[in-house]
Amino acid sequence: MRKTLPKKVSPKSGARDRTAARIVCHRRVRRSPLALYNPSVEVERSPGFDPKRPVASAAAVLRAVLLAPKSFYLNFPAEGPLREPILFVMLVSAVSAVLRLLLVLIFSTEGAVEAGIAVLETIAYVALSPLLVGLFSGAYLLSVRTFVGPEGNFRQIYRIFAYAWAGAILFWIPGLGAFAFTYVTLVLMAIGIRYVYRTSFLTALVTALVGYVPAAIFYLLLILLGVFAVDLSSGA
Repeated sequence: MRKTLPKKVSPKSGARDRTAARIVCHRRVRRSPLALYNPSVEVERSPGFDPKRPVASAAAVLRAVLLAPKSFYLNFPAEGPLREPILFVMLVSAVSAVLRLLLVLIFSTEGAVEAGIAVLETIAYVALSPLLVGLFSGAYLLSVRTFVGPEGNFRQIYRIFAYAWAGAILFWIPGLGAFAFTYVTLVLMAIGIRYVYRTSFLTALVTALVGYVPAAIFYLLLILLGVFAVDLSSGA
């Protein structure tokens, strides 16, 4: 029988194969500039609010934001719908406002008149709290565009701020409202900006501080005007 000899590979053919392999390998590891700026983290996403499971999902978000904000925002999807964040803001505001309303009703000395005003303020605060968060988000958007870059947009900032609003669950506690507001608008927002946009600590701090100033001024104006007094003036 005639033996079949293996085909010889010429040096030029082998060189071409190695060159093609290097090109394919280079194409596989090539990353987009956006991926280099904001690299994905191969871990489970941060919990989000689910209207189908309002209590359980809200509790998960509150626990993650208040106890581990760094981990929450490190894995936070900035892009997404606004419906769930808006509903989360309204739910947190409702819980805080109702608890504050109970304190007003328990310790009220002016009877039905004060109670009626407190109920109206509670309803107004809950209904308009998404708009309030939107106004604050606009101030932070300008700051992000100035110090971080053009990558941020209003939807992203609103989502970051809406989940930072988890700290508003403490607004109803007498003497703690102003500190809780600062924690939400300065501390949590600085953490969110730093880890969502992968920027430095100093840049995130300056960005959050510049956004915090107009938000705090508007906060004080609301207190002076008596608007949303059920929640916001509890710490003033």
